Amino acid sequence: MLLENIGCPGDIKQLNIKELKQLSEEIRARIIDTVGKTGGHLASNLGVVDFTIALHKVFDSPSDAFIWDVSHQCYAHKILTGRNELFDTLRQKDGLAGFTKRDESPHDWFDAGHASTSISSALGLLIGRRLQKEKGKVIAVIGDGALTGGMALEALSHAGQLAEDLVIVLNDNQMSINGNTGAFSRYLSRLTMTAPYQTFRYNFDRLVEKIPLIGKAFMNIVFRLKRAVKGLVFPSNFFSDLGFEYVGPLNGHHIEQMITVFKRIKKLRRPVVVHLVTQKGRGYAPAESDPVSYHGFSPKTSKKAPRPSFTQVFSRVLTAAAEKDERITAITAAMTDGTGLTEFEHRFPDRFFDVGIAEQHAVTFAGGLARAGLKPVTAIYSTFIQRAVDQLIHDMALQKGAGIFMLDRSGAVPGDGETHQGIFDISLLRPVPNLSLLAPASEKELELCFHWALTQNSPVVIRYPKGLCPAEHREFALPVVSGRGVLLKEPAASKKAAANFSADEKGTNTDGTDKILLVCTGGIFPEVLEAAHELYKCGKSADIYNLRFLKPLDKAHFLSVASSYKRVLFIEDGIRIGGIGTYLESLLDRYTDGKKTGVSGFPDRFLAQGTRGEILKDAHLDGSSLAYKALKMWD
Repeated sequence: MLLENIGCPGDIKQLNIKELKQLSEEIRARIIDTVGKTGGHLASNLGVVDFTIALHKVFDSPSDAFIWDVSHQCYAHKILTGRNELFDTLRQKDGLAGFTKRDESPHDWFDAGHASTSISSALGLLIGRRLQKEKGKVIAVIGDGALTGGMALEALSHAGQLAEDLVIVLNDNQMSINGNTGAFSRYLSRLTMTAPYQTFRYNFDRLVEKIPLIGKAFMNIVFRLKRAVKGLVFPSNFFSDLGFEYVGPLNGHHIEQMITVFKRIKKLRRPVVVHLVTQKGRGYAPAESDPVSYHGFSPKTSKKAPRPSFTQVFSRVLTAAAEKDERITAITAAMTDGTGLTEFEHRFPDRFFDVGIAEQHAVTFAGGLARAGLKPVTAIYSTFIQRAVDQLIHDMALQKGAGIFMLDRSGAVPGDGETHQGIFDISLLRPVPNLSLLAPASEKELELCFHWALTQNSPVVIRYPKGLCPAEHREFALPVVSGRGVLLKEPAASKKAAANFSADEKGTNTDGTDKILLVCTGGIFPEVLEAAHELYKCGKSADIYNLRFLKPLDKAHFLSVASSYKRVLFIEDGIRIGGIGTYLESLLDRYTDGKKTGVSGFPDRFLAQGTRGEILKDAHLDGSSLAYKALKMWD
């Protein structure tokens, strides 16, 4: 095994081509075996193994800096830079991160996790080095999917203007998480855009696709031939017009050829784009044939989930609503599967829009659809809505655009670490005028909140976690009233009864023991319910008020609910600073006397990877920690 003897990039510099090919196979096997146990990004990492080896063979990391866009494809890089022995801890608590991380290794230059940032970061690093008379190359590795993001195009323009020796490796696999969309993706695979050629190409492609059995296979051959001819016939292209030296397209799995090219590029003193064509999932047949399913891989379980996930519920509710209302459209930013829009795309292709990795455009595009009288529903992860806050403010809220934004992966997000936690949306969006922010706790509440949002004439944001919906309570089926939540009352009977609250209207148990009111956002309801059960075991009683609305808030109604409790603990699955809990605590302090209050939310720091339970425990937001904090309020 060659891999056992690789402790740093310098160890591969003495290997010959045959040995490098063997090393490539060993790294793929290592990735497949590990990700099968830990979960992670599989197909994208298998596709970059060969050119990662070639890069480390020619360049000298860390004096030559590798900047990986998103960095979910950095597994081979980690293995080659001294982390092979720790690779089994990938994405586990206190283990290796699934993305580049500065604290792990000097070979990781940035903590990355979002797309389209690498060229900007690399250019800044390069210019900073040159201003300080430092040597060393800077290499940005970016996929064709990330080039659909406007930030990458802005950085390309600036890099061409500065004309420094930045190296951009374009990993072209025709994929983001789903297949790429957009004109730029088509640009990379076309021969020319002349009108006669386009007419010929359209008719020819339609004819070939209709050939029984071999149509699709033959189209792939034609596609590759067009790529090979393009560089000879049309040497001028988008990149060269911006001032880059353009090399390619090259076979991103031909190690010997790439080493030769990288050696030449290393000597250049001007910006260069190296266009590599790769196969996502390379070397693992299931991932090659289905790169979408194997982009993010989770270890399989034989157990059938007892309840649907929030994502599945949204998918069902949206599709059913679209059946009845042709004005409903759906938008995603390169995450059709992850946000639950696959069925919608299948059923209503003319009303489905994948804009690529372009969250800013997605939001403003939704604003345009709303202005035209449609009902756009934009499904996006909480961590990625951060990239489009200005658009939500300027192009939706200010315009009173009637669009719905479904924030999947809100709250604690397992596995992906600091860059993917959905803990900032409440603090970011609550101050925005004309915007409603809801947090349903269950399947039924999500359905009710969505239908309420469809009736509104201004933007509505609905946030929910990655995970299964909890068991239903009858209170969750109560009609949605703007600004009001639902109160779940605990009886004094038994532990079994405590799991299904009854309609006790008093703020105390029958034995006179004072109750506490646990006020929560919907995503953390399961942990709050667990805390209530823990309190019951300790002889204390708790009622739960699920806010539903984080904005607007019916202050009078909330104060009427909270007024009968001597103790109120606010719990949210968002960052504590600027959250709903601190606001409600100040509201109670202003209008009531003699109450003990507390606020629990995520602390003022970034949260590392782990399971949902581990992340919440680390933030003291698990059921036991919440119960302990509540018990102290009786002191």
